[in-house]
Amino acid sequence: MSKNHYIFSVIFLSLWGAVFAQETDDIGTETVTVVKPYSPTVSDAFKIKSTPDLNDSIVLKKKEIDYSIFSVPVASTFTPAKGKASRVKRTPPPTLYNSYASIGLGNYNNALVDLYTSRGFNRGEDLLDFGLSHHSSRGAIETTPLDADFYNTKLDVSYAKKDRDMDWGASVGLQHQLYNWYGIENGAFDEATIASLDETQNYFNAQAKAHLNLEDSPFKKGQVMLRRFWDATESGENRVVLEPTVELPITEELVTINAKLDYVGGNFKNASLNNTVNDGEINYGQFQAGINPSLLVLRDDLTLNLGANFVYGMDVENSDSNFYIYPAVTASYRVMDETVIAYGGIEGQLEQNSYYDFVQANPYVSPTLDIQPTDRQYEGYLGLKGQLVSNVGYNIKGSYTAENRKPLFFMNPQNLFRNDDKGYFYGNSFQVFYDDVKTLGIFGELNIDVNRNFTLGINAEFFDYDTETDNPAWNLPSVKGSLFLDYQINKQWYLGANLFYVGERDDLMAQAIQNALPSEFPATIVTLEGFFDANAHAGYRFNDQLSVYVKASNIANNNYQRWANFSVQGFQALAGVSYKFDF
Repeated sequence: MSKNHYIFSVIFLSLWGAVFAQETDDIGTETVTVVKPYSPTVSDAFKIKSTPDLNDSIVLKKKEIDYSIFSVPVASTFTPAKGKASRVKRTPPPTLYNSYASIGLGNYNNALVDLYTSRGFNRGEDLLDFGLSHHSSRGAIETTPLDADFYNTKLDVSYAKKDRDMDWGASVGLQHQLYNWYGIENGAFDEATIASLDETQNYFNAQAKAHLNLEDSPFKKGQVMLRRFWDATESGENRVVLEPTVELPITEELVTINAKLDYVGGNFKNASLNNTVNDGEINYGQFQAGINPSLLVLRDDLTLNLGANFVYGMDVENSDSNFYIYPAVTASYRVMDETVIAYGGIEGQLEQNSYYDFVQANPYVSPTLDIQPTDRQYEGYLGLKGQLVSNVGYNIKGSYTAENRKPLFFMNPQNLFRNDDKGYFYGNSFQVFYDDVKTLGIFGELNIDVNRNFTLGINAEFFDYDTETDNPAWNLPSVKGSLFLDYQINKQWYLGANLFYVGERDDLMAQAIQNALPSEFPATIVTLEGFFDANAHAGYRFNDQLSVYVKASNIANNNYQRWANFSVQGFQALAGVSYKFDF
């Protein structure tokens, strides 16, 4: 009954809702305003905890287990391999040879020979060196009827020993030089006179040197030199030089005392060519005793050397003596590290002149010279040097020098009244003239390292002379310059070159007359033209021992005159081979 009543009620309500819905056809309009856009979100899911709580009333406990290892030794034959460190490949050091030989031949019958060997003993503490060099030419020069041959042969033997606190050594040298007074032009004399001339001069030199250097001693070093020099005209000269050095530290400074004993003496068998009669010989002797104390001061970028030079000079032959005091002050200051370094100084000394030194400067001097020392009163100079960039170095210097008795070369007068054994009195030799000269000089230099294998350098000098006699500064140029380069092309090829220029010089040509002073001789000043000279060399190395080379001199083939009436050889080429070896 209840169940039927329930079903009847549900049906009645459903029909009532349907009737009511049919009666309402127009449901009207509504405006809906959305305040917030729909942003759905996902709620966190239920996560199971990694370690859930156990609510079990019964929890099993872990049992503690005690255990031990039963070790039983087991025989083993395993052997581990030893590790090896990897090695770095090293470049083998260059092989050094103790001997060297070179020979070259060229036109004008030029010959060049060099031989050198060095032997070490007692683990390098003792060293014995031997050297031989020779350079000669037998070629004729077209501008003169005389022979223009020359020879220069030199032999050196030296011994050195090094110990912990000292080293010392000694050497012996022998030298032979041959030159001809060929300064006579074609047609100046008849054939009979030329045929009677003996224009050959031979120079001989024998010298011995010794040195001693000490460590941890006030006496730091010393050296001695003995020389005998003579020629084919029976002229001879002796020279003895002794130079000890003492260093004394005072507080933080260092005092250096250099001493010097210097003697030169000799004689010429013939009188000066200013005399029309060869009536006597020339004797000379000069002795000097000097001491040079100096104080070295080092302050950060400043280096200062304060000193003086005290010299006692004696003319032994004429029993005349003088005492000289010279300044000896030098300084340098680093303005900008290695980029700009300023330097300067004022120095003076009594320079000992000798027959040997004059021959090395001009081998065509006559054996009738007057030997006197040069009183260099002072030489003041200021300069800058450093590096413009990392591979370009420079040096600029200005100087002013005052010298008394400065030796100048000019031609001997043509003296046909003489009949000396050698033919040097035809105006074809040179004498030494002493004058008081003040010189203003400017010097500039650039050195460029283009790369590791290529270097280039250039320098120039300019001079202005003021002489006491108002004569020209004989045979001194007002301009000098040079250019040089060295290039290592690769491991085998290399080359080098140099070019130099010497400006105009003045000389004097005179004729000797009887019963007159040299200043009264008929004379003419001649001006020698400036000249360029270009030289080059190249070589090829087959290996570390064997190489070949070629040299060229006076490439422009200029027949210039280095000295009046002495023309040089033209273009010269020389080829040779060199070899290094152990002996």
